[in-house]
Amino acid sequence: MSRFADPLSPDLDQLSLRWLWVLFLAAMFTGFFYNLDGFALFDLDEGAFSEATRNMLERGDFLATYLFGEPRYDKPILIYWLQALSVSALGLNEFALRLPSALASAGWMLLIWAFTRRVLGHHTALAAGIIGATTIGIIIVGRGAIADAALNLFIAGAMFAIFLHFREGGHRWVYLAFACMSLGFLTKGPVAVVIPLAVSLIFYALKGRWRDWLKAAFNPLGILLFLLLVLPWYLAITWREGPGFLLGFFLEHNLQRFLEPMESHSGPIFYYLPVLLVVMLPYTTVMLRSFVELKERFRDDLQGYLLLWFLFVLALFSLASTKLPHYIFYGVTPLFILMAMHLDAVRSRFLLFLPPALLFGALLALPELVGLIKPHVDDDFILALLSDYPQHFGPLWHAFFAIATVAAVFFMFDRRMARAWRIFLLGLVMNVGVAGLLLPAAAGLQQAPIKEAGLAARDLPDTVVMWRLHNPSFNIYAERSVERREPEVGEVAVTKQDSLERLEDYEILFSQRGVVLVRVLAR
Repeated sequence: MSRFADPLSPDLDQLSLRWLWVLFLAAMFTGFFYNLDGFALFDLDEGAFSEATRNMLERGDFLATYLFGEPRYDKPILIYWLQALSVSALGLNEFALRLPSALASAGWMLLIWAFTRRVLGHHTALAAGIIGATTIGIIIVGRGAIADAALNLFIAGAMFAIFLHFREGGHRWVYLAFACMSLGFLTKGPVAVVIPLAVSLIFYALKGRWRDWLKAAFNPLGILLFLLLVLPWYLAITWREGPGFLLGFFLEHNLQRFLEPMESHSGPIFYYLPVLLVVMLPYTTVMLRSFVELKERFRDDLQGYLLLWFLFVLALFSLASTKLPHYIFYGVTPLFILMAMHLDAVRSRFLLFLPPALLFGALLALPELVGLIKPHVDDDFILALLSDYPQHFGPLWHAFFAIATVAAVFFMFDRRMARAWRIFLLGLVMNVGVAGLLLPAAAGLQQAPIKEAGLAARDLPDTVVMWRLHNPSFNIYAERSVERREPEVGEVAVTKQDSLERLEDYEILFSQRGVVLVRVLAR
C-alpha cells in the first residue's frame, strides 16, 4: 500500500516527534486517568452500570445483570465483566468502576494514532490522538463508568480494519473487523455492526467494488469468528432467562429507541448540530473548516471514507426518535483524523482561539450563572441541591479559569510558537479543568447527598428501600441491594425531603440538601 504524504503544516513539522509524544501521553493521562476517583458516580447511567456490576458480584452470577431486583436488559454483558474484573482487583470504588472506560479510551486514542500513522504519517497521527484526547466531549464520556468508551474502541477498530482491507487486501483485516464487531456487539449491541457494515457497503459501492464487499462481508471464517465470540453468552442468557433479554434488548432498547423517544430523550432533526459545536471544543473551528471543499475531499479515498463514516452516524441518529448527546460520538473518530489533516487550514488565529476563550470564559462565569438561574427554579428538590452551590466553586475555580481565559486570548496574538502547540496546550489545560474542577463541582451539586446517604445507610440493620428517587449509585455507597418501592412500617427509606408529608410518623436518620433517610414509624 502506498502511504499518503504527511499533510500537516510546517508549523507542526517544527515540533519534534519527542515533544508530540509528550503531548499525546499527557493528553491521555489528564483526559482519562487524572482524578478518576475524585468525584462521586453520576446518576443515572454511571450509577446503573456500576450497581448492576456490584449486584453481579454480590450474587456471584456473571451471566445476567439486575438493577433494583429486576433484570437489566439495557446492555449486553462485556462492560459488566470488565468492571467486575476491575472491582475484584481494586475494590469497590469510583476508580475501579471507571478504569475499564479509561483504559478503553486510551486504547481508542492509540488505535487512532496507529491507523493514522500507517496511512498518513507520524505528525498527523500524534496530532489526531492529541485532538481526540483533549476534546471536551471525549474527556467526559471517556472516563465514565458506562459502555460507550469500549464501544467506540471496537467501532474504530472495525472501521479502520475495513479501510485497510480496502487499501491493502488480505484476510487479516477482515478477521480483525469481525472480531471488533463481535466485541462491540457484546458491549452495546447492533450499533457495533450496523455502522461498519452500512458505511463500508456504501463506500465500496461508490468505488465500484461492491463484489469485493460481498466477498468480505460473507467471509465464512469471519462470520464463524463473530458467532463464536457472540453466541455463547446470548444463547446462555436466553436459555436461562427465556426470551426476556432478546425481546427487551433488541425490541425495546434498540428498535423502539429508534422509532419512539424513550425516557423523554427526544429532539429536532438538527439536534446533533449544536451538540457537535459544544462536544468538539476547543477544536470547533477546526472541525468546521474540515467540512469545506467536501467534493474535493470525497475524491480522496481516505477522506471520503472518513466523511462517509461521520455523515452516516449523523444521519442515522438524527433520524432516530431517541436522542442523547453521546450517540454522535460513534462518528467523531474520523473527525479527529480529518481535523489533524487540516489543522493548518484555519488561517485566522482569532477564529482558532475564540472557541476555547469562550469556553473558559463561560466556565469562569458558571458560578454566577447558577446564582442567576436558581431563583427561577420551581422544583424544590433541585433548589435543595443548589442550596450550597457557592462552596463547590471556590477560589481555585475562579483562578484557574481566569488564567485559562487570559491564556486563550493571549494565544490569539502570540506568534512565538506554532499554532498547533498553542491549541494543544489549551486542550491540556481544558483536560485538567474539566477533570479536576468541572466534574467534581457537578458531582458535588448533584450526587454528594446521595453518596452521603448511601454511606450513612451502609451499617443499618433495617431493610432499606428507595422511594420516589431513581439513583442507583446509592446502592454502591451503601454496599447493599435495595428495591424501588413504597416503604413499609419499620423499614428505612431513602427519599426526597418533600416526600415526608406522605408519612404519618417517621424518624429522620440522615438529611442533606433534600435527600433524607427516614425510618417509617406509621403510614
